[in-house]
Amino acid sequence: MAATPPNPAASAPRRKVSRHRGEGQWAAGHFTPLNGNEQFKKDDDGLNVRTRIETIYAKRGFDSIDPNDLRGRMRWWGLYTQRRPGIDGGKTAILEPEELDDSYFMLRVRIDGGRLTTRQLRVIGEISQEFARGTADITDRQNVQLHWIRIEDVPEIWNRLEAVGLSTTEACGDTPRVIIGSPVAGIAEDEIIDGTPAIEEIHRRVIGNPAFSNLPRKFKTAISGSPLLDVAHEINDVAFVGVEHPEHGPGFDLWVGGGLSTNPKIGQRLGAWVPLDEVPDVFEGVLSIFRDYGYRRLRTRARLKFLVADWGAEKFRRVLEDEYLKRQLTDGPAPAQPVERWRDHVGVHRQRDGRFYVGFAPRVGRVDGATLAKIADLAEAHGSGRVRTTVEQKMIVLDVTEEQVDSLVAGLESLDLTVRPSPFRRGTMACTGIEYCKLAIVETKARGSALIDELERRLPDFDEPITINLNGCPNACARIQVADIGLKGQLVLDADGNQVEGFQVHLGGALGLEAGFGRKVRGLKVTSAELPDYVERVLKRFAAEREDGERFAAWAARADEEALS
Repeated sequence: MAATPPNPAASAPRRKVSRHRGEGQWAAGHFTPLNGNEQFKKDDDGLNVRTRIETIYAKRGFDSIDPNDLRGRMRWWGLYTQRRPGIDGGKTAILEPEELDDSYFMLRVRIDGGRLTTRQLRVIGEISQEFARGTADITDRQNVQLHWIRIEDVPEIWNRLEAVGLSTTEACGDTPRVIIGSPVAGIAEDEIIDGTPAIEEIHRRVIGNPAFSNLPRKFKTAISGSPLLDVAHEINDVAFVGVEHPEHGPGFDLWVGGGLSTNPKIGQRLGAWVPLDEVPDVFEGVLSIFRDYGYRRLRTRARLKFLVADWGAEKFRRVLEDEYLKRQLTDGPAPAQPVERWRDHVGVHRQRDGRFYVGFAPRVGRVDGATLAKIADLAEAHGSGRVRTTVEQKMIVLDVTEEQVDSLVAGLESLDLTVRPSPFRRGTMACTGIEYCKLAIVETKARGSALIDELERRLPDFDEPITINLNGCPNACARIQVADIGLKGQLVLDADGNQVEGFQVHLGGALGLEAGFGRKVRGLKVTSAELPDYVERVLKRFAAEREDGERFAAWAARADEEALS
């Protein structure tokens, strides 16, 4: 499918212009900018800010940056200002943006499909140590985020990344974000189909293309042919999920309209089977629908999930086929339920070529530059040139011979990167939190790490899969609504009536097996200090009351409120 020109008036299908203000849909003739974000995008494409960064801002420093570039367009190149140190969570929603901004940046390195060579990983590690005070976080969308980045250093960082085939292009902003994929694509013994060619072709066509660089808001994509359903497809704007068609063979089931944040929605199946070579065209069609029909009047309704909810799956498929693809899609089956409870690929697993991949668990996704370089060294010393990141904030070393597995495992364990983690180490995820994020209200990374230690000490025999997700604000970057125990950061009152950091609790969310959102128990909030006591208490009740083989999510759905408090 040929790329559509970037001019909104030219790119949208012609429609009679309505006098009603509508939802800001280009395809309905509503081109007038309706909020500040739409105005700065109309004024200048976010992709164009790179030239100003390289020629002006990096030379003149932070104070020279135009505010619309600083808090807007620079996101198109993976840059967010980070939170000024010392501002407590109570001021997050009170202060103006310029009061929250530090003069340093978070820089997101885009890693489509989670695919890295050891050379690329080593370069990220070196950049972390030289320019980011050693920081590095693996995200739940397979990227790596660095902090403490100075604008003066950004051009050199880009040069080093791009020299090894990496970039930060459209890692943030109202753009097609990173394309997440199965971290074991092309190597897993049980894989239905390898989605890597589709990821590569979509990246070639779309990323950095001005035809798609002005979307209503961010657009999240997942492609996986793994029967483990290992890319959280249910909560992406568009997802292609590996299935076996009874007549046509392996291909992908098409989902649209998933997303979390403050108004979570599970994606909807369109009932369409897509062969591998047609995935890029179908992706481009869905993306174009979002660009042309997406809601632009209010930022709070500018995600694809709201359009899908209003239209329904049947209309969405009809518009995709009739207006964009100009052909009918093939009906197809739904993906089978996964047989594995864990979808993170942690542990030692045989590849289809007889070698092994080894997945390991950093603490809540937090590593550092020196550790990334050491992982690259270990992988190469054990015959591997490839590593992967996962959507569970984990990492994998590929292509290890059987004779080298034990030595690699020992080397990783020496770095506190365990291949055989406890359920708590394996299942705890945390967002960036108040340490760096301007939206956050509470601390998350250190809190999550300390929680792991406490639960391992208190419940050494607990061996059930359990997910505990900590988020610093309501925006659900750490997927709190779909965790067994989801913790949404907010300020709460302690026993003495003092306002302190704490969490609202969601219980019983899930993806994959019976996907759905967690249950909120009325008034159930815990302080950060009380968190280990609360989680210990509820897990002991689960262990005592669960039926044979019952998952935590199923128990939480039927348990009375007293058992959950």
